[in-house]
Amino acid sequence: MSAMDPTEVFRQEASELFEVLEGALLDLGQRPDDRELVDSAFRALHTIKGSGAMFGFDKVASFTHEFETAFDRVRKGEIKPTQELISVALAAKDYIRALIEDPQSTDDIIGEAILDDLKRFVSADQPGAAVMEIAEAPPLAPAGSNQAGWHLYLEFETHILRNGSNPLDLLEDLCKLGPCFVVPVTDGVPFLDEMEPEDCYLKWDVKLHAACDKDAIDDVFMFVQDEMKLTLSPLEHVEAPAPAPLFQLLDEELAPVVEMPAPPVEAAAAPVAEQLVAKAEPKSESKPEPKLEAKRDDRGIATVRVQAERLDELMDRVGELVIAQARLTQLAASGSDLSIKMIAEEIERLASSLRDTTMGARMVPIGSLFGRFRRLVHDLSRDLSKPVEFVTSGEDTELDKTMIECLADPLVHLIRNAVDHGIEDTATRAANGKTEQGRIELAAVHSGAQVLVTVKDNGGGLNTARIRAKAEEQGLIATGAVLTDHEIHQFLFHPGFSTAQTISALSGRGVGMDVVKRTIENMRGSIDLSTRPGQGTTVTLRLPLTLAIIEGLLIRVGEGRYIIPLSAVEECIELTAEDERSRGRNFLNVRGNLVPFLRLREIMTASGTPDRHQKTIIISTGETHVGLVADQIIGNHQTVIKSLSKLHSDVTMFSGATILGDGTAALILDVAQLVALAQSKVEKQHISEAA
Repeated sequence: MSAMDPTEVFRQEASELFEVLEGALLDLGQRPDDRELVDSAFRALHTIKGSGAMFGFDKVASFTHEFETAFDRVRKGEIKPTQELISVALAAKDYIRALIEDPQSTDDIIGEAILDDLKRFVSADQPGAAVMEIAEAPPLAPAGSNQAGWHLYLEFETHILRNGSNPLDLLEDLCKLGPCFVVPVTDGVPFLDEMEPEDCYLKWDVKLHAACDKDAIDDVFMFVQDEMKLTLSPLEHVEAPAPAPLFQLLDEELAPVVEMPAPPVEAAAAPVAEQLVAKAEPKSESKPEPKLEAKRDDRGIATVRVQAERLDELMDRVGELVIAQARLTQLAASGSDLSIKMIAEEIERLASSLRDTTMGARMVPIGSLFGRFRRLVHDLSRDLSKPVEFVTSGEDTELDKTMIECLADPLVHLIRNAVDHGIEDTATRAANGKTEQGRIELAAVHSGAQVLVTVKDNGGGLNTARIRAKAEEQGLIATGAVLTDHEIHQFLFHPGFSTAQTISALSGRGVGMDVVKRTIENMRGSIDLSTRPGQGTTVTLRLPLTLAIIEGLLIRVGEGRYIIPLSAVEECIELTAEDERSRGRNFLNVRGNLVPFLRLREIMTASGTPDRHQKTIIISTGETHVGLVADQIIGNHQTVIKSLSKLHSDVTMFSGATILGDGTAALILDVAQLVALAQSKVEKQHISEAA
């Protein structure tokens, strides 16, 4: 596999920076006086600008520079960020993203209009702008005068050059504030043959003779604060010497340190100071100090980037290994050689460990997905004139990256519904004694082998009577049929079903909830609704941790073998003679609860005589339970999921297949489809009995 395209690396890193930038801008709307948020936004902008220029995205660098310049008054604290200003800044962020993702289709006129809006908002003459009074700083005194200043001691991380920052550039920026006397501290410089060309070993003692405040100095080092240690103290009134050029001082100071015999060609090299800080190609072999090497390794581990395709390929290989291990285990069990059995057990242990490690590498925090919806709620709240607070929790909960990608669209629809239909307008909320601002909570939590994702609002809740009336109008249920509230709410997932009285640009056409349910079920998950009138609605998604390898329950029906995802199995019971006699009704009595069941022999059209003592596996999706009657329960099985071919795309009863230890295939049952089939049979039975 070829190495990753450098521009693609930039796009991925920029995508992460956009999340940081968007989050900081949205938080600024809530906390306009938070200086750390402003700095965070500017660090992201600065990195995007620098990296864009490095990778040839000149328009990105130019536009981002203009963005920084226009927003500079916010950073200086001269104006406060209003909601209108935040909206324009978010539009600027979107334009930069478009320049990176598809530079050919972006319109320069749009970019210019955004910048004009941004400049208009931050202009001091803009009516209504929140201008803060800033005392004008006194002019800097000339060199040689008696003045106050600052004493700085700078220690940079040795890896700072690798991150694209040059200490000399920072020192030059510092000198622009006023006369500086810079003394390099060389006690950390190793012998020349032990130097790493990409490392910075110097520290700096600086006397700055300028009547500036501490914030001005902090601004110089804003983007390297995490890579340096700055000790700052006031400088008393002293005689400030007229400074020599910075590089001249460095060369004079460092010359004795590196003085050694050299050939004539080497003696004509650049000044020593520039040699020490110049960027160079990394050596093929180097001998850095152990402490420095350990530190570098830590950073490498934290920032390693791997193509998603490689992880998918690795997972496929692990899956094949698990299948081969199962065959070896079965072969060892059929023999009597104890040593082979021990080796098979050891390989099984190693394969299981490798599987868990590989699956862990595919896991990503769901917070990377949750962060996208803050902007969605912000824009919907503005467009619908509904103040909405968006709260997330469980961002550290991890899911397979494939699950994260599949989950995005369903959550977008659920959150849109919550804002548009769930949260009432301010007048209605006030009339009902509620706060003007609505609230939407998005949460994730581990629950056994599943992850529960909930979308909760504090709106008006579902109108059960209206849903029932609509279902009767569409002929989905008979008038007067006895149904629980939970059963009535399930009609919301029926294609084309909507109780909205008006059609908006966001919703109301009855398209969406059925797609959400189908998407979640395709992920072998389930969706459930709960509501409290006048208090809100909660939508709960139950999802498996991964779509690659699962724990399954292996069963036999006739001569065929099938897999049921273990996460959907509630319990296993034996089919009693009384249950057999209820063949016409197909209901089980499970501790006083009637549970519909399906005979898999009938569904699979199995041949032969059924086993005398048949077993029933109780499965569930949400609050719905169904029994599956099989001939035999073989046991747990580590299941590597293989997709079905296009020829079997219309077979909805199965979600995939797997290879068993003896080399034969077993189909994986689609739990959601089986539950839907059982519910359909129950509804038909109710209708026939009512007739």
